[in-house]
Amino acid sequence: MYKIIGADQKEYGPVTAEQVRQWLAEGRASLQTKILPEGATEWKAIGELPEFAAALPGPAPAMLAIPTPSPAAAELVKGPAIGLIVTAILGGLLQILSLIFNLAGASFLASSQMPKEAWANMFSGTVAVVSSIIGILVSGLLLFGGLKMKSLESYSLVMTVSIIAMIPCFSPCCLIGLPIGIWALVVLSKPEVKSAFH
Repeated sequence: MYKIIGADQKEYGPVTAEQVRQWLAEGRASLQTKILPEGATEWKAIGELPEFAAALPGPAPAMLAIPTPSPAAAELVKGPAIGLIVTAILGGLLQILSLIFNLAGASFLASSQMPKEAWANMFSGTVAVVSSIIGILVSGLLLFGGLKMKSLESYSLVMTVSIIAMIPCFSPCCLIGLPIGIWALVVLSKPEVKSAFH
């Protein structure tokens, strides 16, 4: 015997397992409806009880089915995802080195009396430090996007990250980022890949 909580938040029962199956078939209850088996102290979703998990015809209930990405789609995104991750790591390391160099170099150049060229001033000091910090943040975004792509999650984020990877002087590693970004966009535009994302 079972008690259930209806859509109106009222308690019904005790009812038999057969009555619960009938309510499921009629749509009066769902696999998410709360149920309390006789003798139990904790309310559960009907779909959590093995005797009702297969009560609905058709495909396995969404709450019980663990989504598994299509093997073909997972294989297709593997290369560009790793490419985005490598681009992000290389770009991040270069930006960290640039930041350290600029912070250390700024104090060295400030103490020296050497004349500086105008173009050298542009790439040193505060502008260079801010540029390095932005580069580190972009590298982090590319890394996050590459990991999401590998696990077939957040399609729109991965598309955005692929486009960012292609932008020269904004991507942390523009020479590597351009072909990797194009590769990622080509793979992401395939229907079987797009449909595999969740």
